[in-house]
Amino acid sequence: MATKLLSRYPWASSPFIVGAPMRVMSGPALALGVSTAGGLGFIGPGVKTQNTHVDLEETLALMRKQDRASALHSHFSSTSLLPVGVGFQLWGDDIDVAAAAIQKFKPCAAWLFAPREGPQEYDAWSRRIREVSPQTQIWIQIGTLREAKQLLQISEKPDVVVVQGAESGGHGRSEDGMGIMTLFPEVADAMQSSQIPLLAAGGIADGRGVAAALCLGASGVAMGSRFLAATEARISKGYQDEVVRATDGAASTKRTLLYNHLRGTFGWPSGYSPRTIINKSFIEHQAGTSFEELKTRHDEASKMGDAGWGPEGRLATYAGASVGLIPDVRPADSIVQGLQKDALERLKSLTPSRL
Repeated sequence: MATKLLSRYPWASSPFIVGAPMRVMSGPALALGVSTAGGLGFIGPGVKTQNTHVDLEETLALMRKQDRASALHSHFSSTSLLPVGVGFQLWGDDIDVAAAAIQKFKPCAAWLFAPREGPQEYDAWSRRIREVSPQTQIWIQIGTLREAKQLLQISEKPDVVVVQGAESGGHGRSEDGMGIMTLFPEVADAMQSSQIPLLAAGGIADGRGVAAALCLGASGVAMGSRFLAATEARISKGYQDEVVRATDGAASTKRTLLYNHLRGTFGWPSGYSPRTIINKSFIEHQAGTSFEELKTRHDEASKMGDAGWGPEGRLATYAGASVGLIPDVRPADSIVQGLQKDALERLKSLTPSRL
């Protein structure tokens, strides 16, 4: 299955590393940086669906500056497909605007997530995308065994399924999620007959996690939090510094809707909440401070620049439980190639004489 998947993205190398479509923070530079390094980068949803058009236009401009001898540019020249993907949150994105952007720029993949009305929305979005850009691969993210079984019943089957464990950052399953170590094998068993490649996500931030995911049967891994600490990420320095500083994800991160609401973000479907590095906003919330007072303090902190983040800060710092495995900020190509090298070395070490 891994070989089948890589054949669709001929510039990519093994192990297959994917940069997840983090909202706003995964922009054209980061997505293209991951793809250039031999992975597949995704542009995240914008504040509005219209932002996708702007990001894809910028990606096209960056792509035209690429080395024309590269495998990435060769694929682009022969297929007219942009060698990056784009992500959508179905509950909040506009299908008409999204389809128009995909039709014009033809990203190689579209990552669909978080429908409001259930799995039938995947059918509507997948059908529409395939009508306007038949070569664009459909990726769907799930976080439970129930969702995996529902995908087997829809008419527009995805090309790739991303199985996200509860360790993940950003918005994931709030109550019925399970860690990737147990979730992935059960989903893989349930979906075995579908022959759909599965990627593992959640809590993976180094070569050890990549190797473990491959041993679970994954065709590759998708990572978000590790790429928050990429030089190309669209992220404030204060936010990025906090991702590198934080350790002990079990204690320093929590799933909570508090920061969404402090930022004025409402409307996520039930069952989803983001994992966040906690700071004074959460601590004071737990201590009983009113939301109105927390909101006032949060808004004041938003005017403080980079000082608004950190243990004494108050701003949302969405990140996964793997924060303690993120040692530094570095370019996307260094992250991808380092992960691949480390994972391969660890897998090669598992020879019979070492077991």
